[in-house]
Amino acid sequence: MDWMTILSNSVAQLIAPTTAAYVLAAIGLNIHFGMTGLMNMGQAGFMLLGAYGFAITQSMGWNLFASLLAALALAAVYAVLLGIPTLKLGPDYLAMVTLASAEIIRIVARSTSMTNLTGGSGGISPQDFTTQFEAASPLPSGSSTILLWTYSNNIADSWWIRIVAWTLVLIAALLVWRWFKSPWGRVLKGIREDENALRSLGKSVTKFKLQSLFLGGAFGALAGIIFVLPRSVQPDSLGRQVTFYVWTILLLGGAASIFGPVLGSCLLWVMLTFVKEFMRGTISENFMSSNQIEALGWVIVGVALMCLVIFRPQGLLGDRRELAFNV
Repeated sequence: MDWMTILSNSVAQLIAPTTAAYVLAAIGLNIHFGMTGLMNMGQAGFMLLGAYGFAITQSMGWNLFASLLAALALAAVYAVLLGIPTLKLGPDYLAMVTLASAEIIRIVARSTSMTNLTGGSGGISPQDFTTQFEAASPLPSGSSTILLWTYSNNIADSWWIRIVAWTLVLIAALLVWRWFKSPWGRVLKGIREDENALRSLGKSVTKFKLQSLFLGGAFGALAGIIFVLPRSVQPDSLGRQVTFYVWTILLLGGAASIFGPVLGSCLLWVMLTFVKEFMRGTISENFMSSNQIEALGWVIVGVALMCLVIFRPQGLLGDRRELAFNV
């Protein structure tokens, strides 16, 4: 068993673009749930809209900035269409509606009637939407080795996408830290704890919820872009399981904390990769197939997360006082 390979592959998840994408999605969900108390079970819907908004406009020849604005605009429209009729619902009903809405987006995107626009179930090839992003890289062509890891500088799963992804994570964390400390953030926390008290003070609760839904969704749209840049845009890769991963990351790191989404995403994917790599190195293929190891890895990590929820329900960085949600 090659321990260096196992450790290298596991620790590499700390800088992986997929890890950064989940951090951004969890930061958005933290605004929804951690700050405002909204039970959004459809964060994958925002991610899918962001991915398609970026990929489709890039394939049409738009510049990078315009494609980014298109992705955020789709998230804004979706937030308004989703929020106006649903934000007055209770948390349980809101969870069901948001989950169903995300599934509707996925099913529509993969339908054969949308093949000319979204590529249907086959999705959109990376060659159609990554060219401008790769050309914007200031890094030289070729590949580079930093510490234990060697990646292409610009193409697909590259150093360039890692630099952009984790820069966005840093900016998002700084913005959320500032928002948490602002009067606007305190209003959202008031909504989370007792929205009727906010209404009695003359605050427009629905307006603040819509703002929260849009900002959290905007981070979800950015997460969708980062998620698909190293791969193709495939609707089933951003299904409901992605939302469940994002919730796991948020609760693992700690809801209503600044760095909880960062710690949760890094820890989840490092743990999962380590467990799977360790089992592949120690368990014979005659005894257990690769698919079985993949499933068992999720079981082991799931049991560990269950223990965490039982013994530390506020998450690793969370505050138990922040669990007083009006739900």
